[in-house]
Amino acid sequence: MTPLRQKMLDAMLVRGFSVRTQRSYLDAVSQLAKYYHCSPDTLKTTQLQDYFLYLVKQRQLSAATCRLYLNAIRFLYLQVLSRDAFEVEIHTPRKPQRIPELLSHQEVARILSACLNDKHRMMLTTCYACGLRVSELVVLQVKHIDSDRKLLRIEQAKGARDRQVILGDHLLMLLRQYWQKYRPVQWLFYGRDLQQALSITSAQKMFKRSKQIAAINKMGGIHSLRHAYATHQLEAGMPVHQLQRLLGHNNLQSTLRYVHWVPAHQPGIGIDLAAGLEVSHE
Repeated sequence: MTPLRQKMLDAMLVRGFSVRTQRSYLDAVSQLAKYYHCSPDTLKTTQLQDYFLYLVKQRQLSAATCRLYLNAIRFLYLQVLSRDAFEVEIHTPRKPQRIPELLSHQEVARILSACLNDKHRMMLTTCYACGLRVSELVVLQVKHIDSDRKLLRIEQAKGARDRQVILGDHLLMLLRQYWQKYRPVQWLFYGRDLQQALSITSAQKMFKRSKQIAAINKMGGIHSLRHAYATHQLEAGMPVHQLQRLLGHNNLQSTLRYVHWVPAHQPGIGIDLAAGLEVSHE
């Protein structure tokens, strides 16, 4: 590991960056160094501007990926190399805001019913009923379930923040049935090895397989369950600010987009989405 790479890693560690962000930033800087075949601390502003033009024009990277590269390289120059300024901008076409093909309650139920493995079905049910990101789902531990307070603890989610989500009575009952049958020790949804958490790729494949069996042709991967959770809770009347906390959104604007997809939203209390899904582990 080069001294510069180690210095950047240390700078991210002391700022509490997540492991995923650390990897993304280091990879972005590494790609820059490979492009010019030299250390990034020797590059001029014009070279950096040309590099971002290359990312947009030649590699045709998405606006989101270009922004990630920009943030990583800006962090390097401002926080690691202590430069006074970073005068580089990128211009990419604005990504059209499209309403995703949202899953209905009935379609979610069909997908879960099509999942033949009880453990996998419980995993997808938890993902939907708690509105989890797949990265949060696969690292759930048994100790994260607070059955007395009916809460599920999500540790170090996106943005390195902890939060708690509500466990409805029906979902809690299903989780108890699941525990009685599979007796997980540490990881709630373990892989082939009881001592290892299920991988994100495995969870995504399980959802895709179940969706195909259920003959659901709408676009979207396992994250569709999180979208479904948000819209179904709004349809049931959950207040937007409460939904923001449960989803773990730092910016309210991220939550408000769901309101646009539920024009008839009326304030209420929300519901236990696991109820009525007929998922059993007996």
